[in-house]
Amino acid sequence: MGKVLEKEAFGLAAKDESGVLSPFSFSRRETGEKDVRFKVLFCGICHSDLHMVKNEWGSSIYPVVPGHEIVGVVTEVGAKVTKFKTGDNVGVGCLVGSCGSCDNCTEGMENYCPKLIQTYGFKYYDDTITCGGYSDHMVCDEGFVIRIPDNLPMDAAAPLLCAGITVYSPMKYHGLDKPGMHIGVVGLGGLGHVGVKFAKAMGCKVTVISTSEGKRDEAINRLGADTFLVSRDPKQVKDAMGTMDGIIDTVSATHPLLPLLGLLKHKGKLVMVGAPVKPLELPVLPLIFERKMVVGSLIGGIKETQEMMDMAAKHNITADIELISADYVNTAMERLEKADVRYRFVIDVANTLKPSPIL
Repeated sequence: MGKVLEKEAFGLAAKDESGVLSPFSFSRRETGEKDVRFKVLFCGICHSDLHMVKNEWGSSIYPVVPGHEIVGVVTEVGAKVTKFKTGDNVGVGCLVGSCGSCDNCTEGMENYCPKLIQTYGFKYYDDTITCGGYSDHMVCDEGFVIRIPDNLPMDAAAPLLCAGITVYSPMKYHGLDKPGMHIGVVGLGGLGHVGVKFAKAMGCKVTVISTSEGKRDEAINRLGADTFLVSRDPKQVKDAMGTMDGIIDTVSATHPLLPLLGLLKHKGKLVMVGAPVKPLELPVLPLIFERKMVVGSLIGGIKETQEMMDMAAKHNITADIELISADYVNTAMERLEKADVRYRFVIDVANTLKPSPIL
C-alpha cells in the first residue's frame, strides 16, 4: 500500500460525540501504483455525516473526517492506473475498497461486500482509518473512482455520488424504471428531490408524498412531479390507494408505513433508503394479502454509480445545492438536523478550507 506520510492532509474532523467539526491534520498514504490522487474541489454534506459525527449509529471511530460526496481534479496517478489521467474530473462516493472476490463484488455490487471499506470511519488495508472529503485532497484506488462528465457542474454533481445513486439503484434493480410506471417519492429532501428527477428522466409518472402542503408548488412546478399527496390527509390517501407501482421512501425520521403500503398496487414495492435511528413499525397484513414488499437498498456498485452519473449528464440532472464555506459547516449541520436546506449543502473545499480555526 505504500508508506504513510505524516501530516500530509488537512481537513475537518469531529473529535467526540458532540459532533463539532474543527481543523484537523492527518495522514494520506502515498500514491500507490493503482491509486488516483486528486485535489478536492467540493464535498456534499449527507445526513449520514450528521449521524456519524454524533455516533448515532454507535459505530463511529474518532476522530471522524466525514464526507462521501467528493469531487475534484486528478493531480497524480499511479504507474498502473489505466482509467484516469492528470486533469480529469473525478469523484469518490461511499466506498473506497472491497474484497473483490465475493459473489457481490464479482456481480458489480461492491456495496454489499461483507468486507467493504467505506470512505470514512473504516479500517483500510494498511490499518489506518479512512478519512473522507471534508479535506484538501483524496487518494483512492482507481477501481472506486468515478469519472464526472465534463458537462456536469462539479459542485451540483457531488451529491449524486450518494444521494443520486441511493435513489437510482433501487429503481433500476426493482424494475421501477419503466416508462409509464407510477412512482411515489416520500420526502422532498436531499434524496427525494433527486429521486423525482431520475424517475421523470426514466419516463415515470411521479407523485411526491409529504406530510404537509408546503412543498406542493416546489414539487410540481419546479421539480416536475406530476402530482403531490399529503400523507396526513385521509381523503388524498384514499383517492390514491392502489395506484403506485413502487415507492421510494427517503425519510430518516420515524414515520408510519401503513399509509404508504396502501398506496401500492398488488405486488408493489416500498423501498426504504432513509435510515431512521429508531425501528419502524411494520404492518404485515398488507404484505400477506396483497403480496406487497418492503425492501431496503444501499447506494450502488461502482459500475452502476458510473452509469447513474452518465445518465445524469445525458439528462442534465444535478442536485439543488446551497454552496457553503468550510467555516459554516457546523451551522450547516445544525440546519441539516432541522431539515433547513434546499436540498443539499455542499462545501466549497478548494476555496474555503484553510488551516485556521472554524468559527
